[in-house]
Amino acid sequence: MNFRQRFSGSKKPNVKPADKDNPASVQLRRDSFQELKIRLHKKLIDRLDFSVLTTLDRSVLRDQIKEVLEKLLLEEELFLSPENKERLITEIQSETLGLGPIEQYMHDPDISDVLVNTYNQVYIERHGKLELTDTKFKDDNHLMQIIDRIVSQVGRRIDESSPMVDARLLDGSRVNAIIPPLALDGPSLSIRRFRVNVLSMDDLLENKSLTPPIVELLKGAVKARLNVVISGGTGAGKTTLLNILSAYIPAEERIVTIEDSAELQLQQPHTVRLETRPPNIEGMGTITQRDLVRNSLRMRPDRIIIGEVRGPEIYDMLQAMNTGHDGSLTTIHANSTRDVLLRLETLMLLSGIDIPERGIRELISSAINVIIQITRYADGTRKISSISEIVGMEVETITMQEIFRFEKTGVGKEGQILGNYRPTGIRPKFMDRLLRSGVRLPVELFSP
Repeated sequence: MNFRQRFSGSKKPNVKPADKDNPASVQLRRDSFQELKIRLHKKLIDRLDFSVLTTLDRSVLRDQIKEVLEKLLLEEELFLSPENKERLITEIQSETLGLGPIEQYMHDPDISDVLVNTYNQVYIERHGKLELTDTKFKDDNHLMQIIDRIVSQVGRRIDESSPMVDARLLDGSRVNAIIPPLALDGPSLSIRRFRVNVLSMDDLLENKSLTPPIVELLKGAVKARLNVVISGGTGAGKTTLLNILSAYIPAEERIVTIEDSAELQLQQPHTVRLETRPPNIEGMGTITQRDLVRNSLRMRPDRIIIGEVRGPEIYDMLQAMNTGHDGSLTTIHANSTRDVLLRLETLMLLSGIDIPERGIRELISSAINVIIQITRYADGTRKISSISEIVGMEVETITMQEIFRFEKTGVGKEGQILGNYRPTGIRPKFMDRLLRSGVRLPVELFSP
């Protein structure tokens, strides 16, 4: 059976109509399509002038690839149905310029994560929920080609001597790849999509991630230059909330951002963005977040924003918060506001700073004012589950008081999380600081 018979849309000889749903028949057509795609892709590569590719606009390049492929189809006398022809051209364009089979997911704004677990299993996260797709790579070598393309664009490498890598796509999406011998079943690729259109506080209100009284409190905390830590698990929306809160920083202030992988999208004109640098092939040239925090103190910042604290930079950050750089913002991985304090203490001990435990706790309690806990629930929704204020020390313990909390009341018929946002009735101690900054919040805001 030739390709014209398989893909022209005409009825196949000696195949009953019912066979079109037969798994073996479907697999045969899929394999044949894959073979055709590979053959045409190889011929396309032979005809492309790679010295010119880098100088052409991407849209122009896609049009030229389409033109060449249409000529190749005519030369081979392959007359495909319009649907198969369009699919073939699109997939070859993705193989040549993009991420192969998963390129389609990089243009869907509703998809936040693309997770490739070996060549034949691809998951996506859409609206907070994971979905298994029918997308597959041809084999491990095919997947490795895509991984190599990604890491080579940012000057990294991945092989048996360096089997895992963090990278960033041109659109800002974060990428992690790990290959054998560390990945036992084959290469694995994880992509955290970069959101082009930044969410606003109105979007969070529409999604019921918080309430208007909480919005007023958070606005006031940023304007009054309180030091804020946002905590939560992976994918909870910490960076998204950090982006939104940063919008309330006055435009005339100088902001320095420090990140492992640049994700923040600040709108203020006076912003300096810094990003860490991994070691080169010789294992030299590493620039850590701690190096950047120390350097930022010499850059006359009004505010320092650290994408996420996860190492010894915590000591320098807390020192900065205590020495005139108030109004700083950062995120941290933790499951509750109380866990944030434990994690901060642990990171301080791991930094190698020789300070007694009481000294560490006093530094934390005097540096940080507000902790916001954001939680991702089983239905995929993300909500601010708690807002707490650090009020000081009692003997050896850091004392906190919760101002707002989300009380989960149950689960709806369709699995949605039910609950209410409630103030605890405690009036924050930083209210006087808000008043001195010209921020007036009604007392009723905190009434239970």
